[in-house]
Amino acid sequence: MTGTMSGTDHTLRDLRDRPFELLKELEKRSRIVTADNAPDTAAGREWVGVAFRMGGETFLVAREETREVLGYPAVVTRIPGARSWVKGLANIRGQLLPMLDLRQFLGSGATTAGRNTRIVVVNHREIPAGLMVDEVLGFRRFAEPEFNAEPPPTVIRCDSYLAGAFRRGGEVWPVLSLKSLVESQSFLQAAS
Repeated sequence: MTGTMSGTDHTLRDLRDRPFELLKELEKRSRIVTADNAPDTAAGREWVGVAFRMGGETFLVAREETREVLGYPAVVTRIPGARSWVKGLANIRGQLLPMLDLRQFLGSGATTAGRNTRIVVVNHREIPAGLMVDEVLGFRRFAEPEFNAEPPPTVIRCDSYLAGAFRRGGEVWPVLSLKSLVESQSFLQAAS
């Protein structure tokens, strides 16, 4: 038993500098444990998203709209003539990726890069984008009946990009549609 535990710890420790891969491994392990411990019920389909914090509020993005989560890059090269919410370009494994301050794009102040700051990389075939957020909280799972298509009010002005919300207990989790965000005209006009 001790050998198994240390092997598990070693694998997770190896992934600590790759947050998205760590989340995927934790999700895989939790599915195994849940499948072993859960009674057989027809709970219906579940929705899985990535939870993150931005400006003191918590949001979700669909897992399929997210390619990966990165730490804030050490080097981001500023782009002359770009809007202030375009932080610059970063070289991510040999590919240039635009780094964008999501909160600043939405008109709710700039994000200050810190220890917990993460980049949510949008999974879009034609529009590469890394969105800077305050913190990523990991995967969240919801049952379909917990979804409400009516988006809740938020302090950060993102109503036009919300695709409803999940409600569980007293908590409300607004769903931010990355597809509608990156395909919007205001997002595509990044030059000042």
